[in-house]
Amino acid sequence: MLNDLISTTAKTTGLDEASARQALGVLFNTAERQGAPLIEKVFSRMPGARTLSATTGAQTGAATGTIARLIEQTPGGRQHVSLAMFSKLHEIGLGHKQIGQLMGCVGSYMESTYDIRGIGHLGDLVVADPAAAEERKAAVA
Repeated sequence: MLNDLISTTAKTTGLDEASARQALGVLFNTAERQGAPLIEKVFSRMPGARTLSATTGAQTGAATGTIARLIEQTPGGRQHVSLAMFSKLHEIGLGHKQIGQLMGCVGSYMESTYDIRGIGHLGDLVVADPAAAEERKAAVA
């Protein structure tokens, strides 16, 4: 299933499959570091996703210790992790449009394959506080 998502992501964004794999790893690792509830749903249903997240985190020097992870889940820590994610995605070669396509692709795939809803854009996957997600929806509506 992970390979299907990588292939779909590559086609959607115009990246080669190695870059698409790396981009998904960055995205998953960011969500995991943020403590986002949706990423646990992804990990529980998609074999290999957690491993991709961990491998990508190790390759990019992401924090792995308990204390560092707790700091990353503070407001300032979340901001740092999110900014680092964009930098890493840009280093891989994604532009802003491709980052948006990446999120749309992941959202569509998760909904159609695993019936996981609510991954429509970046904030849906990496937000750690479900109440904040509801506030954002209300503010947008």
